[in-house]
Amino acid sequence: MADWTDCLNFGISITKQASEVVLSAFQQHKEVKLKSSPADLVTETDQRVERILISAIRNQYPQHRFIGEESVAAGEHLELTDSPTWIIDPIDGTVNFVHRFPFVAISIAFTVNKQTQFGIVYSCVEDKLFYAQRGRGAFLNGEPLFASGQQDISRCVVVTEIGSERDDVALSTMTSNICRLLKLPVHGVRALGTAAVDMCQVATGGADAYYHIGMHCWDIAASAIIVQEAGGVVMDTDGSEFDMMSRRVIAASSASVADCIAQVIQAFPCRRDDEDPCRCAATGVNRL
Repeated sequence: MADWTDCLNFGISITKQASEVVLSAFQQHKEVKLKSSPADLVTETDQRVERILISAIRNQYPQHRFIGEESVAAGEHLELTDSPTWIIDPIDGTVNFVHRFPFVAISIAFTVNKQTQFGIVYSCVEDKLFYAQRGRGAFLNGEPLFASGQQDISRCVVVTEIGSERDDVALSTMTSNICRLLKLPVHGVRALGTAAVDMCQVATGGADAYYHIGMHCWDIAASAIIVQEAGGVVMDTDGSEFDMMSRRVIAASSASVADCIAQVIQAFPCRRDDEDPCRCAATGVNRL
């Protein structure tokens, strides 16, 4: 079995370098463009950071493939193959970045044979580097991470997001899901504005669960393996096996907590990341 430690170390190095671009722009005025909704934003810094990361990786590993948020937004076809593939979110939490709300992350996952081998999430303003390699544990700034192991949903802090979808079905589903959790009850529901950092809170034990519907593979691929390597559980919101392309995820401290959330929350229709948009248009599937 191949050892991808050199790739992980390289990924960490270029992530730290790219974070300097994020931090230098954090307090500056930003030109903002809309993508799918008024809450789905992109800045020149998102695009610049993705170019920096892909260029550095391509120079080091010319045979590797890429899935980048801004490349896909620009029209590049999204396909996860068996080839070594870097899945990149240059700024997870762009709305936070625009408003200088201090939870902004670079997220990078690396897959081979469609299986994630490592994940890197760097919360730039906090200077917190989360990373994990398959079978070798999860770490925050070099110190081991462990999920809380909480089994009782009534003692949980749950993290989620409203997300960028603003149609009536998505909004009513997401808000009603929060109400259902609060009535279980849980200790509380939190939102930081970045899926990658949200999920990493489960890996630290600071939160006991995270769930969301409608995010993308670049939002969650890296943090999913970080949660798993910290001893947590990651699954689909319907209780089935986690599929990063499905745009649905529960990350939890234990299987019992994950199962409880899966039984309570509801999903709304959204196109898979790897589904052909033309086919969706023909069948009427939501293209959020």
